[in-house]
Amino acid sequence: MTKKENKRALHIFVLADTHNRLPEAVSKLAQAADEIWHLGDVCAERILDELRAIGPRVTLVRGNCDSNYEWPLVLDLERGGLRFRLQHIPPERPPDAVDVVLHGHTHVPRNERCGDVLFLNPGCVTRPNRGAPPSVAWLEISQNGKVIWKLVSLR
Repeated sequence: MTKKENKRALHIFVLADTHNRLPEAVSKLAQAADEIWHLGDVCAERILDELRAIGPRVTLVRGNCDSNYEWPLVLDLERGGLRFRLQHIPPERPPDAVDVVLHGHTHVPRNERCGDVLFLNPGCVTRPNRGAPPSVAWLEISQNGKVIWKLVSLR
């Protein structure tokens, strides 16, 4: 790996609540990702197959509408020196030993700091809530641990 590649930020495509549908626009957006994180309520496993066919590694957690009990409910990852927790239903309070919680379930985008923990939600791909547009997000993590969150409206 060259020094230039080592300094490159990690670009993670984040989505949630696809509920049996993956619009073509979402698949096209995800092609630029280093990784894809799905935060639950995939519902139809063919959606996961479609995401895997895009190319980048796909990581997911099980949502309350998912029936594959082999998928984890909570997944802790480390990227760029930061600790991430992926789960579908947001926790009631900030968890210990985590820098960022990514969740779905509410169908509403979120970018909110609670204490020392950043809570992020990409919104919902297919059935947004509370007037939010259908959306996904990009999570950019620099090598020095800086997080940039960019919500992408699908309208």
